[in-house]
Amino acid sequence: MKTYNDSLTEREREVLKYVVDNFILNAVPVGSRSVSKQTDLNLSAATIRNVMSDLEEMDLLKTPHTSAGRIPTDKGYRYYVDILMNKERLSLSDEYALKSQFDEKNLNILENQDLYVEASRILGKISHLLAVVSQPQISKGIFEKFEFVRISSNKILIVLYIKSGLVKTVIMEIDSDITKTKLESMATFLNERLQGLTLKEIRETFVERLYDYADKNTDLIQVFIRSLDKLYTDEEKGSKIYFGGTGELILQPEFENPKNFKEIIDLAEDKNLVIHIFENSFKEDNKVLISIGNENPDEKLKNYSVITTTYNVGDVKGNIGVIGPKRMNYARMVSLLQYTSKLINEIAG
Repeated sequence: MKTYNDSLTEREREVLKYVVDNFILNAVPVGSRSVSKQTDLNLSAATIRNVMSDLEEMDLLKTPHTSAGRIPTDKGYRYYVDILMNKERLSLSDEYALKSQFDEKNLNILENQDLYVEASRILGKISHLLAVVSQPQISKGIFEKFEFVRISSNKILIVLYIKSGLVKTVIMEIDSDITKTKLESMATFLNERLQGLTLKEIRETFVERLYDYADKNTDLIQVFIRSLDKLYTDEEKGSKIYFGGTGELILQPEFENPKNFKEIIDLAEDKNLVIHIFENSFKEDNKVLISIGNENPDEKLKNYSVITTTYNVGDVKGNIGVIGPKRMNYARMVSLLQYTSKLINEIAG
């Protein structure tokens, strides 16, 4: 018996590609008569049925209980994505829709989070899938400088500048009144000692790096340490992940069933799961990663495909992706994510 790992014949490839393309387009199982009429194979419906049976034996196609037609399996989609799928440049209308909506908002990454909110909304609207955008991982950013600003007798505003242009602020409470001179002295010391390190390196080694600071036992050094912890805690909680497209999902036939629709909306509320989905993207910088059905490690994602990639804000990276039914237009989604990543890079750069 031929296995999935064997290379397919040209005939088998043609049939598999036709079935996947048409199921993606129409969401209806594909029959042998349709393949016989619509392809250039010049084969009878009976011969096509035999080819489809062979593909089914290889676990590339399957027959739903209620239909004589075939649909792709997870392995079928994988073979299609890796070998059969044509690369597709994003249509000019999609490019225009994306760019014009970003331009319309006049978004600025340095001032607020609107860029990520709008990126998820626009991507969801155009893809008709669940779009996910995470803010850049500041822990991997290169530290530029700190500023400490006293805003009241017991509160300090800590302003953190990352080389890429990102700015983060944290308000911390202190137990005692600290002079402006001490604040400036602390900032100067930290900026000289920590410049050029990533925030992750600073957090992991600050005790060794600050051991000789004259006032290391003061409230101020504790405030600095707590501010780093707060920045990290916020990032680890996934509090800066944005979703778009929930309203458009209903346009997919798979989500006409309220139970299925609720299932994917519940996914959007599980931020820890989304963080886990994005982990592999950071290992494969700027590559588009596709995970199909059972390839997803989490049980909640077994009925879905996930496509992710990264974007850059200077030397800091964030993620964008889409989650949707396995019956998605993979070629278009890859192009859509690549173009969206490029737009974010340009706006943030």
